[in-house]
Amino acid sequence: MDADVDVDAEVVLPCLNEAEALPWVLSRIPSGWRALVVDNGSTDGSADIARALGARVVHEPRRGFGAACHAGLTAATADVVCFCDCDASLDPALLVPFVREVRAGGADLVLGRRRPYGRGAWPAHARAGNLALARLLRRRTGLRLHDLGPLRAARREPLLALGLTDRRSGYPLQMVVRAADAGWRITEHDVPYRPRTGASKVTGTWRGTWQAVRDMSRVLNELPVREGAER
Repeated sequence: MDADVDVDAEVVLPCLNEAEALPWVLSRIPSGWRALVVDNGSTDGSADIARALGARVVHEPRRGFGAACHAGLTAATADVVCFCDCDASLDPALLVPFVREVRAGGADLVLGRRRPYGRGAWPAHARAGNLALARLLRRRTGLRLHDLGPLRAARREPLLALGLTDRRSGYPLQMVVRAADAGWRITEHDVPYRPRTGASKVTGTWRGTWQAVRDMSRVLNELPVREGAER
């Protein structure tokens, strides 16, 4: 988990009732980085646990993955901002090479392509929904991306300049599409994706997956087709 001592990086962790997962997730934050837990209305004491473990806690009363992520982005102060789920399905330590790539100028946005590791890590219906959306994303942007996963890193000021407006499940997709439209260099790297701790609010249920697909499809329909993109 060693990180460059001169790196100014912050990890935004959207959180809704993740008391079980928080100790492990926060223990995996690279040395010298800062954890920003965005409490999205937890009732299990998640905010208190995060604060006791040294994380900065921001409260976002408006429910929605995008609302929590954007509240974290606007509250962050680091040069490079990372995003990671707070359910222990992804290891924040995997962000170290992402941040190095951004700081070295190799990419403007680095994404993690989830690779299931362990039984039940990624339900079939959730994987199918993600696959369909990734195909639409490739057609929309021309980028050879395979996943819309939450593990990612970019510089804070350019991210804010994208003017992201979605506050639901479409937020990660809107970030990628607007970054592509702005001419960003976007790269993708494999990361292990493990079974989450606790109950899933989105991908663990058909209803949650359908809502996420609908939110992301709406984002694709709202944005104009990029000139020269694959059709």
